[in-house]
Amino acid sequence: MAKVIFEKVRKDYLMGATTIHVAKDVSFEIKEGELCIILGPSGAGKTTVLNLLGGMENATSGKITAAGQEVTALGEHELTDYRRYRIGFVFQFYNLIPNLTALENVELARQVCKSPLDPEESLRLVGLSERMNSFPAQLSGGEQQRVAIARAICKNPDLLLCDEPTGALDTETGKAVIGVLLDICRNMGKTVIIITHNSLLAPIADRVIEMKNGQVESVSIRDEPVGLEAVKW
Repeated sequence: MAKVIFEKVRKDYLMGATTIHVAKDVSFEIKEGELCIILGPSGAGKTTVLNLLGGMENATSGKITAAGQEVTALGEHELTDYRRYRIGFVFQFYNLIPNLTALENVELARQVCKSPLDPEESLRLVGLSERMNSFPAQLSGGEQQRVAIARAICKNPDLLLCDEPTGALDTETGKAVIGVLLDICRNMGKTVIIITHNSLLAPIADRVIEMKNGQVESVSIRDEPVGLEAVKW
């Protein structure tokens, strides 16, 4: 069953008299429970695609369907509800509130959702049961990113969207963060979409969508993706 469908989606920006085409007739689908990696160099259109899927930007044309909703047909109020209830976001930078503990940062997600998970359990899922009462400044970069993942998971979203989640981390810490996302997909059945320029991660994904110059270059499907331990970092 397809969880996400893009059908000839375009996104244009006007820069004075010039039209910039950042997404050009993008078409693909992602099935429920898959780990999907959208791969490509800087400027390929990856983040634009993620923002369109997350309801943070509106498509110029085309159709996006996600979790049974036609995202491109939603009004502003409906898009707010879609982002609030259906989508979990994980960004390159952690966006934690510095004067709140890890647990309090995650509890914020519970306050805006209809059927959230338990915040303490969310932190346990990402391996931070011993760090719940620590403030962001007392946590490493990898721990802060895991708090951000726990916050997103606490929403109990239909889709977990991750934009370069290891971009600000060293290799070993980044590997641990990807391991957490992989566990969430495999053990919780969540549909996880990761934007990255790191082609070494491709073998762990069920589906790899390669982009270049705003277009989908290829889509690869793996019936038996490898475990993280097989990835050569």
